[in-house]
Amino acid sequence: MSRGLVQPYLPTAPSEYSEAYMSEVVRSFAVFLRQVNNPGPWQASALTLPNLQTDNFNLPIGGVFQYGDELRITVANKPYLRGSQATGVVGQVTVTIS
Repeated sequence: MSRGLVQPYLPTAPSEYSEAYMSEVVRSFAVFLRQVNNPGPWQASALTLPNLQTDNFNLPIGGVFQYGDELRITVANKPYLRGSQATGVVGQVTVTIS
């Protein structure tokens, strides 16, 4: 898949060794490595994310997880706890059957 990178210029080799030529080749290769190592923008026509976590436990900021039928992204101070449950009691009820 193309990322729209501009190909670095590689000069034509001279018949004899040239320090200037080698410097230009090294510079062009360094440009290429910077381009390849830069994640850049993503565009895709298909993406499969199998076996995602259902919470953001131990995920880094920006990590993706599945919450119900939604994909969510981990953000700071917004936990989605695994197995969270609560029980409470309010007052008392008496049932009499006659």
